Amino acid sequence: MVQTAIQLYSLRDIDASLPDVLDLVGETAFDGVEFAHRVRSDDVDIDAVLAALERNDLESAAAHVGLEALEGEYEAMTELYDTLGCETLVVPWLDPEHFASKEAVADAAKRLEAVGADLAEDGFDLHYHNHDQEFVDLGEGTAMDELLARAPAVGFEIDLGWARAAGVDPVEIVDEYADRIAYAHFADADAEAMACVELGEGDLDVEAALEAVRRADVEWYVYEHDEPEAPRESLAHGAETLDSFR
Repeated sequence: MVQTAIQLYSLRDIDASLPDVLDLVGETAFDGVEFAHRVRSDDVDIDAVLAALERNDLESAAAHVGLEALEGEYEAMTELYDTLGCETLVVPWLDPEHFASKEAVADAAKRLEAVGADLAEDGFDLHYHNHDQEFVDLGEGTAMDELLARAPAVGFEIDLGWARAAGVDPVEIVDEYADRIAYAHFADADAEAMACVELGEGDLDVEAALEAVRRADVEWYVYEHDEPEAPRESLAHGAETLDSFR
């Protein structure tokens, strides 16, 4: 059965502790959360986070973790997310320079594959999350195509809104890489302004994207809004919308 989660980066501007933010998520229909950078702060009480997850019946769906952190702080990162019961780690961003040429993509893929192999030995899965820079045309497909071909053990967490903003058809991408996609970010963007907007208010064909992720048997639908003007309202909107997709 499909499960829904929110990427907690969407709620970073709420003036509350992380456990209190999890209590807010617990008031909605979301089944889980996808952690971001905040959980790694020194002032975060991990025991309190675990207690909040339990009392709100929320799952640790996944976590966004930078590639540099995974390479340079491997033991600390794996210990943290093992404690949180989070078995899927997602690299959320690589700078555009990593997608400027086939050689650059090859180097990025090599790094991802190396970290992914270590994570697999320790019981974790590694995925990569796109923005728009991954869809630059390299002549025989996009940089994203090249990355996925060169990193076959890495999953693909597709951000549907950013893919659309990049000028590609997210439906075609989901159909092509269905076997690599367990997580789909339902986000939206204004392609002309290259700005995040509320789901349903941008250029993403939400219904077509939903049909595609259903065909692909995607396990987790993840809501994200990078820059919500009213994060509490965005939380409620995302929960209600994704719940209607089940």
